[in-house]
Amino acid sequence: MERILGDVDGEKAGAGRDAVIWSPSREWIERTNIYRFMRTLGFSRLDEFLRFSTANLETFWDAMVKEAGIEWFQPYTAVLDCSAGPEWARWFSGGKLNIAHNCLDRHDGSRVACIQESEDGSARTVTFGQLRRDTNRLANGLRSLGLREGDRVALVMPMTPEILSALYACFKLGLIVVPIFAGFGAGAIASRLADSGARAVLTADFLERRGRRLPLKQKVDEAGGAEHVIVLRYRGGEIPWNPKRDVWWDELAAGQSEECATLALDSEARAMILYTSGTTGKPKGAVHTHAGALAQTSKEIRLAFDHQPEDRFFWLSDIGWMMGPWSILGNHNFGGTIVLYDGAPDYPDANRLWRVVERRRVTTLGVSPTAIRMLMRRGSDPRAHDLSSLRLLGSTGEPWDETSYRWFFDNAGGRRCPILNISGGTEIIGCFLMPQPIQPLKPCTLGGPAPGMAVEVFDDSGRPVRGATGYLVCTKPAPSMTRGVWGDPARYIESYWSRFPGVWFHGDWASVDEDGYWFLHGRADESMNVAGRKVGPAEIEQALVAHPSVSEAAVIGVPDELTGEAIVAFVVLKKPVSPEELSAHLVATLGPTFRPREIRVVAELPKTQSGKVVRRLMRQKYLGQPLADVSTVENPRALEW
Repeated sequence: MERILGDVDGEKAGAGRDAVIWSPSREWIERTNIYRFMRTLGFSRLDEFLRFSTANLETFWDAMVKEAGIEWFQPYTAVLDCSAGPEWARWFSGGKLNIAHNCLDRHDGSRVACIQESEDGSARTVTFGQLRRDTNRLANGLRSLGLREGDRVALVMPMTPEILSALYACFKLGLIVVPIFAGFGAGAIASRLADSGARAVLTADFLERRGRRLPLKQKVDEAGGAEHVIVLRYRGGEIPWNPKRDVWWDELAAGQSEECATLALDSEARAMILYTSGTTGKPKGAVHTHAGALAQTSKEIRLAFDHQPEDRFFWLSDIGWMMGPWSILGNHNFGGTIVLYDGAPDYPDANRLWRVVERRRVTTLGVSPTAIRMLMRRGSDPRAHDLSSLRLLGSTGEPWDETSYRWFFDNAGGRRCPILNISGGTEIIGCFLMPQPIQPLKPCTLGGPAPGMAVEVFDDSGRPVRGATGYLVCTKPAPSMTRGVWGDPARYIESYWSRFPGVWFHGDWASVDEDGYWFLHGRADESMNVAGRKVGPAEIEQALVAHPSVSEAAVIGVPDELTGEAIVAFVVLKKPVSPEELSAHLVATLGPTFRPREIRVVAELPKTQSGKVVRRLMRQKYLGQPLADVSTVENPRALEW
């Protein structure tokens, strides 16, 4: 076979991470979108194409938005403007567009936009025509509440088709969407509503998980802060009601026109604020634009996930995780069909996920490694189901272990479907690393840099390194990089651009092996990755200190076979309280995902002379590892547990 892969053309066989476990055939390669796009640009080798895409950013991205078929109300006059520095790059200057036009308005109304299944087995199919009518009625209803361009609107929703009409209604009007994980506790929701200044919240009466009805509107009420709360009738039942603020979704939309003009917005117009956590302070609001988000998500669905008109794309996600908006925008730009599932993937049994794939004839399935580990433990058997519709598998959120990766590859994909293990972040609503469907794969690999992403692995001195673990960085801007931290530009620079000036520092450990395959090895900062959800220690510590019995708190992340990392908390008390009560308090504030493995009561926290808690040393002590330099610790006895 003609070499088209270049630096990642390895053919090693055998066991372990050095083995190539999947290789594309010539026929497979020639059918892919990326192969045809490469040939259009004059490339026959993947490595040469990738180098071109980062050496010539403006040429590449100009070609890419044309390949993605993105339509503009007014064409852009310049692809990239770095006059204010790479940190504040502007993209597609002079252009006007709208995500809602590209992902909704222009598509054939008879095409299926969404197939949704709920935990109770009920299902809905929504066409683009139906979605367009629902979106326009909702948009007119939101306008009737006095919401105007630039206002923030939060979504705290189950995974129902109404999420789509909510997103597109906001985009049409130039409102900025703030997706929030519905599983968060009231405290976590409140902090995001307050930080974003959301004027309205779209929510539902209840959630349903594992056959239990869970309050959602009530939790939004406890969070407070919004002028308007629009409530979907989802599961029914008595809920608290404030007639001066609350309105039923169907009543707001009733009688509204099915026509609503879509605003032509500047390419840099804000579309979404997606929240992620850092090591210090409150959660960070990553600000995404109409042009940047659409260009990045469309590129990834088109090239890496090889979008085809007949595809049915299902990523097990919620709207509060970036993979929710990512899946929707990337597929709907092409008029594609997405599958939404609202429920637990192992309810009523461990084969529920595979039944969804089988019933809905899913072609692309994306999951987190934690979900696969959970299903393995529950005795799930994908091979008992007809999964022949699957063509591609996807994963993201956390590093894989080889056992779980191979189980997914062998059992769900039948050793015929490549696992496109991708990684980027909320901050870029896209990927730094992603395999391409025309390259061989080793277990757990992320392939290499995504097209148009100038990714490197740096050592401590800021030099590229191979064959050793270093820091994942990006040396040039990309269209979907956050336009700052919402309301805090200084924090944005400190978080992402200060470690290596002029270079994006992502906070992940990465390595490139001798064959050119890239791997990730967890967080390089103190953030934790619990079941694919990044959370900073500060948010958990603040929630603990909010309890009247807690004086101080410090949390660390430790390895966990199921969730990747688990939370361990250390607290200094003002007055006696049980760890069980503190754990319940934390769950009520942040949600059950962040239930700690252990809470330890200590007399004091180890700190430097400047008062900084030395979490790295605490983690080493907890795991029984040799302690690093303790000379800067003012109270080393605090490490003697």
